[in-house]
Amino acid sequence: MVWWAAGRVEILEAWEGRTIRTPRTELPMPSVVRFLRSRRRHGAPTIRFSRDSVFARDRGACQYCGKEVPRRDGTYDHITPKSRGGQTLWENIVLACRPCNQRKGNRTPSEAGMHLRVAPQRPSFAAIGTWQVLVGFGDTLPRAWRPYLGLDV
Repeated sequence: MVWWAAGRVEILEAWEGRTIRTPRTELPMPSVVRFLRSRRRHGAPTIRFSRDSVFARDRGACQYCGKEVPRRDGTYDHITPKSRGGQTLWENIVLACRPCNQRKGNRTPSEAGMHLRVAPQRPSFAAIGTWQVLVGFGDTLPRAWRPYLGLDV
């Protein structure tokens, strides 16, 4: 609310039925705000390589069969196996279900007769963040947020 009072943000959406009370006034509680001036950044944010980040980039789906994979059951497959010089890089790691990972084994996808659904690449900060917001809220995602996340209204 300090940024709103200072003229730094505009309130685009407010929570229905929720307010912020001060001793003198009552204001709507913001749900979606927009910065009126761009904020100063010290370089673009980067995503650290981790199992959680790979899971988020691949949207929790096996990159071979497309089946949704629970986080605890997901395996991380080197497209070019480590034994053949494959490195642990964004472009060489994908999320795979156990059956697909075992079927591929120590081979490349083409040798195993398998195809990747999407070529792996370094994810953008915005894509990972949006997906994590969606997963975190599940079916309780506030309706007012949907247009701002690029979802159907």
